[in-house]
Amino acid sequence: MADQFSNHADQVSAPATRAVAITPHDGNALTDIPKALFVGTGGNITMRGVNGASDQLWKNVPSGSLLPFRAQYVRATGTTAADLLALY
Repeated sequence: MADQFSNHADQVSAPATRAVAITPHDGNALTDIPKALFVGTGGNITMRGVNGASDQLWKNVPSGSLLPFRAQYVRATGTTAADLLALY
């Protein structure tokens, strides 16, 4: 199948082309900075964005949510949401 967009530069605003499961961790940063996060099972998420000064708690994020947030850290402490995917 031909990809008519293969010669276009990828941008933050462009649709994601791959997804990687996230395992929340209190100390380790995500390997790469994603374009967005997908929440499979809703709950709370504690995370810090790129250039963020502190962690923020996102409360009651619904299942199936797409968060256009470029997270650098997704913390285990405070995170009750599950089945998280980083979209690149």
